[in-house]
Amino acid sequence: MSEGAGRRERRKAQTRKALADAALRLFLERGYDQVGVKDVADAADVAVSTLFAYFPSKEALVFDLDGDLEAEVVAAVRDRSPGQSIPQALREHILRRAIEVAAFPHTAALARMVESTPALRDYARRMWLRHEAALARTLADELGAPQDDITCAAFARFALEAAHVIHGHPAPEQAANAIFNLLEHGWTTAYPGT
Repeated sequence: MSEGAGRRERRKAQTRKALADAALRLFLERGYDQVGVKDVADAADVAVSTLFAYFPSKEALVFDLDGDLEAEVVAAVRDRSPGQSIPQALREHILRRAIEVAAFPHTAALARMVESTPALRDYARRMWLRHEAALARTLADELGAPQDDITCAAFARFALEAAHVIHGHPAPEQAANAIFNLLEHGWTTAYPGT
């Protein structure tokens, strides 16, 4: 890569970060619905068209790390410890993320904002479930199953939905254990005779 290309990529990354940082600051200060994309662009000292070159929507400004989340959930399965089951690896990963969100005031404030704003809550759910296909493919690869395996697709959906239940639960570890025990061992193990 030439020096010019490297500098250009650094500038792009700086612009993206400036936009995401400005958006988050303004959203947390004023409230999501009280801030327009022009406010964010002005705060980052760029044109609105530049903002949309980096983020396809106002909601996307809040979720700058969408691609990272998908890579992390796939890595949780692919890079799990020898002998660790897939449900155990996903439980550990999803619980760790829930704890990280709750541990930092900044991320906790962001999570409260997302939960209290219907547009953001819906976007977050759609974003998280977009990772379903990648997780299902990874599960199929790990198990040697066909790429369109319905069991892998269902498990991916259930595991990703579990993140929402765990995040909103007052005892996340207890919720994670119950949910992933059910995913790993099934309904009749949890509720014999039903």
